[in-house]
Amino acid sequence: MTFHQIPGYGHSVRRRSLISCVIAAAVVGAVSPPAVAQGPSGDTTVTFTVATANLTIEVPAARDLGSGFPGQTISGQLGTVTVRDQRAAADATWTAQVVATQFDTGTDQPTETVPPNLVDYWSGPATSTTGNGEFVPGQPTRASRTSLERPRTAFSHTSGSGNNSASWNPTLEITIPQEAVGGLYSGTVTHSVA
Repeated sequence: MTFHQIPGYGHSVRRRSLISCVIAAAVVGAVSPPAVAQGPSGDTTVTFTVATANLTIEVPAARDLGSGFPGQTISGQLGTVTVRDQRAAADATWTAQVVATQFDTGTDQPTETVPPNLVDYWSGPATSTTGNGEFVPGQPTRASRTSLERPRTAFSHTSGSGNNSASWNPTLEITIPQEAVGGLYSGTVTHSVA
């Protein structure tokens, strides 16, 4: 049996087959990238500490309010009081309190003392604050002044978290009894915070 090649047919078939193979190879290469070998790996646990400190209060060491006659009232600002909260706490609330001793001169006779119920205090507003949350003065104005015969709230931080601070410059107002004798009177005003 004899086969006759149709002119031009054999070349066309071979050309189509070659093109099909090239396209198939390109499609396979695009869909399946060559596998990359993954080497050994290891994890490192990293830690750090957020440092904390204490809740502290700073007050003036001394203050002279001047002078007044029996029956008069003397007043003056005590100086800056500052609470610093460096506990870095989630609940960073605190309350500062204030109380006074009696003021006396000489030998503590009744005529030589001014009792703490005659010593009025008002915090006034904050002079500076840092951190978040609400800072509340105990006595924002003179109208809200209070006597210091027992502990009173001077200032508070009622909400917030993390480190914070507050400063204020409170005013003392002392009524001198009519029967008070002359002399230099001394007493102590104590601020505390918790």
